[in-house]
Amino acid sequence: MFTSVLMIEKPLSSVDVEFVSTLHGDEGVSFVVLMQPRGDQADVLLRAIDDVALGQVEEAVREADEPRGEEAKPLAQRGLEKTLEALRAHGHQAVGQVVEEHPLDLLKSVVSETGADEVIVLTAPHYVEEFFHRDWASRARHKVGVPVLKLFSHNE
Repeated sequence: MFTSVLMIEKPLSSVDVEFVSTLHGDEGVSFVVLMQPRGDQADVLLRAIDDVALGQVEEAVREADEPRGEEAKPLAQRGLEKTLEALRAHGHQAVGQVVEEHPLDLLKSVVSETGADEVIVLTAPHYVEEFFHRDWASRARHKVGVPVLKLFSHNE
């Protein structure tokens, strides 16, 4: 069985579930999902710039209202559970956890502990961070010792 560590910032849409489910053809895949609450990641200003670059001005205005810290955990846990259920419904083994601190440190330890074959980072575009190679995928490539695939999430 192929093991993929999947880093996400929001629940997977049905399109995303279908997409990651078909990446390895008919081979069985076991997913370890790490859900980083969106409000706990990058600087609010950087996220707002990304929103504007995508033409989502209304989203940029709402970035400051994104839940953070303890407030974000229940939402992230529900999103994680929804994602795990969707992956299991597609016939995959799936476990996961909400990231509370240092997502890349956790990623490195999860890859090591599970013997993962790859890391998939599935997020919305983060243009500023990607330009400076400070996004999760770019930073993970230097830490985990397995291939890292960067994918952009879809909206329903």
